[in-house]
Amino acid sequence: MRFIRPKSRVTAFGSAGFAAAALIAGAVMAPTANAQTNQAAHGQDSAAKGAALAAARAAKAGIDWQDCPADWGFEKPIQCGYVTVPIDYTKPNGKTIKLAVDRIASTGTKEERQGALVYNPGGPGGSGMRFPRRVTTKNPLWVNTSKAYDFVGFDPRGVGHSAPISCIDPQEFVKAPKADPVPDSTADKNAQRKLAREYADGCAERTGRAMLAQMTTPNTARDLDVIRAALGEKKLNYLGVSYGTYLGAVYGTLFPSHVRRMIVDSVVNPARDNIWYEANLGQDVAFEGRWKDWEDWVAKNDATFHLGTTRDAVQAKWLQLRATAKKSPLGGVVGPAELLGFFQGAPYYDSSWVPVATAFSKYFAGDPQPLIDAASPDMSDTAGNITSENGNAVYTAVECTDAKWPTSWAKWDKDNTALNKKYPFLTWSNAWMNLPCATWPVKQQSPVEVKTGKGLPPVLIVQSQRDAATPYEGAVVLHQRFKGSRLITEKDAGSHGVTGLVNPCINSRVDAYLLTGKLDAADFTCTPHATPVP
Repeated sequence: MRFIRPKSRVTAFGSAGFAAAALIAGAVMAPTANAQTNQAAHGQDSAAKGAALAAARAAKAGIDWQDCPADWGFEKPIQCGYVTVPIDYTKPNGKTIKLAVDRIASTGTKEERQGALVYNPGGPGGSGMRFPRRVTTKNPLWVNTSKAYDFVGFDPRGVGHSAPISCIDPQEFVKAPKADPVPDSTADKNAQRKLAREYADGCAERTGRAMLAQMTTPNTARDLDVIRAALGEKKLNYLGVSYGTYLGAVYGTLFPSHVRRMIVDSVVNPARDNIWYEANLGQDVAFEGRWKDWEDWVAKNDATFHLGTTRDAVQAKWLQLRATAKKSPLGGVVGPAELLGFFQGAPYYDSSWVPVATAFSKYFAGDPQPLIDAASPDMSDTAGNITSENGNAVYTAVECTDAKWPTSWAKWDKDNTALNKKYPFLTWSNAWMNLPCATWPVKQQSPVEVKTGKGLPPVLIVQSQRDAATPYEGAVVLHQRFKGSRLITEKDAGSHGVTGLVNPCINSRVDAYLLTGKLDAADFTCTPHATPVP
């Protein structure tokens, strides 16, 4: 599942167009493990040289800042521009793409300015271009840091305005109702497997193998370094949330001496054996826990929602709703898959607790329309549907290309069948979303070994204890790997993306670190932010 994901659940569509024969033929003469390690090391060395060359060119070229195109939706004084990067860093003189960037200048005095703060919101497949709007909309949490930093956003490679990729027709992608993700039979599973294969083939067909093979986190980290150079910054100030924490961890490993300040919020466990198959299984467990937290809250607020006074009662209502929608999709379009796309917002973000519970409550009070409106695709929103499909294509491309995935359906089936027994909320939905990786049409890489390199400064890690999308263990593992880092834990909380929430204990520490570089002498635990009020 996406580390920050769109409303609609992925289901693979598209036409199959590539036989597996070439992949099988290529596997017959597989090199030995030592040869593979040497090849990988040589490739990384070659890519590092390519990245240095691209950064030097970008530093010389700079960015031609202009008013943003009107249809991008960014008001003045936000400015937009492009940074050129090689598609393949081992071929720095080969084909290039342009990455879209935007910025708003720091609001303080010349003396207060400390450079640019670059942001990534996660995904993979999320756009960071809305980041400068935290200044134009006068977001109170960012008033202090915006005096010191230009706020810089960007569309990562393949995303939005940065050579966007695609795997399926966007209108097909959002069309509803989709099949219930929880299979009733082997035939249901085989139908989903077919969709996953077609989706993987569609990625190769619509994006091209050359681009697809370069859609990796290490390449995005190299892009980030080229952006740093183009901004005229000797060192990077970076804020990464969700998948953006893994991007930050890989950047900090590849370019440790290029980091000035780094905050990672809601952390992906960067251990190589966790990227990405195990990470997704871990999400299934964590989502079940946070789903129960939400059900407890709904039960506690039964006077408002009338859905039951216990967790079990609320769960019974959920299962009743699910069964009804499976038998006959609500409004003809909202089946179990669409319900899941909407309801998963509650375990993701506390900001979704009230709206999800309200639509749920109104349905059982006899008014299904709010729930139908919230969970249905808007087929008339072609631009939004293009964005959703693009985000999912990038998610799939990066996770499938970053690491080797199991190719045995028996393993997928065994692991997800077992998990679904105890953690049924999201397990099968997540499995189908990632299954294209089992038949991925380009070579899968080996993840970077995330570790502390020479020159890496102290990194600030922020994490809620009951986060569903990025379980707490990820923050602990990165903390162990980045020497000198500090971990702020938000206890008894589980919202994803902590730095965007009002919690003075956390907000003041984020400000202090960005403005002065100061961290607590030891790790710190904060009490939770306020629980949503119906």
